[in-house]
Amino acid sequence: MTSAETSPRRAPGGFPVVGIIGGGQLARMCQPPAVNLAITLCDLAETPDSAAALVIPSAPVGDYTDVEVVRRFAADCDVVTFDHEHVPADVLAALEADGVVLHPSPSSLVYAQDKLAMRRRLGAIGTPCPRWAAVQDQKELSAFGDEVGWPVVVKTPKGGYDGKGVRVVSSPEEVADWFALVERDRDSGGKLADGLLAEEKVPFSRELALVIARSPSGQASAWPVVETVQTDGICTQVIAPAPDLDPELAAEVTETGLQVAGELGVTGVMAVELFEVPTDGSGSRVVVNELAMRPHNSGHWTIDGAVTSQFEQHLRAVLDLPLGDTRARAPWTVMGNVLGGEHESLYPAYRHLMARDPGLKVHLYGKGVRPGRKIGHVNVSGADLAQLRERAQHAADYLQGVVTE
Repeated sequence: MTSAETSPRRAPGGFPVVGIIGGGQLARMCQPPAVNLAITLCDLAETPDSAAALVIPSAPVGDYTDVEVVRRFAADCDVVTFDHEHVPADVLAALEADGVVLHPSPSSLVYAQDKLAMRRRLGAIGTPCPRWAAVQDQKELSAFGDEVGWPVVVKTPKGGYDGKGVRVVSSPEEVADWFALVERDRDSGGKLADGLLAEEKVPFSRELALVIARSPSGQASAWPVVETVQTDGICTQVIAPAPDLDPELAAEVTETGLQVAGELGVTGVMAVELFEVPTDGSGSRVVVNELAMRPHNSGHWTIDGAVTSQFEQHLRAVLDLPLGDTRARAPWTVMGNVLGGEHESLYPAYRHLMARDPGLKVHLYGKGVRPGRKIGHVNVSGADLAQLRERAQHAADYLQGVVTE
């Protein structure tokens, strides 16, 4: 990667350059608001045909784990942010040593990179979480399961997403292969050197999410709390706002998310994934499941359903610009995730949906199609929630090939 390949063309007028490491759909969906804000995006893409490289003119290809490659990329950027949480610690440390402005900072990002670090920190600041333990072997997991009750949830602390790196188990033997990796990594300092994360299996009634943004100067904003619908560990639909959510509980969720962002020093967009758990009587409480320090799938509805999208807000936040209005544009917005099916040609289906449902907003990511992969999403907004959910489901199913009419 040469210097010329990493030098983006700045917009006239002194507008900044934002570098994004990762080359995925986050960078791709930041491009439209960046154009409107006169901000130049520069993306470190993983491949020449990555989702971001297809739409961002300055998208050099490079390995985000290579310190020198990333340093050269960041040299021309006013601020650098991330498409995902997997950039290694030594790369982040080198950028900090070079004086590169990173949002979120490595000291904050670690709580999205390492679930054990997240649980320890959230516990220290009093955030409601499931009961949990760091377990090094089957004996420790057995003791934890006997204490909280089986089955339990076991997670690899680093690298998991969309249900990967998560197992619900009824005995320690079901993760014997993971404990073998823990033993291997203990001496080498690998990803599982600190053991596995064991959590109680929370008897939740539904999953919620809160997306917030926080700037370096401390300004913060939040979108309405949403309900996320999961199928086989993958989010398939998001309903904004969460139906029938008690206003006091919604306010509590928002307060919790803003507190977490402030305590962890988060800058940019952060998503808080939560479980709603029934309590005695007709009430409920929430516990925090996971954090993501970037624009998140649960916030994709904001592109069409909110005054300011999470992608525009992320750019505003990392540049310490005043944050935008997060109010919803309609009573309801439903987002449906589009998963890859057996056919690779999406354009005929895209044309059909445009004609069938002119109010539908289709967002495809430019990714190669393979079964089960998130390749896009659809948004619909209006006043009839049941109808919106049916429209979103039909469109997602049609693009996947589940239905043909």
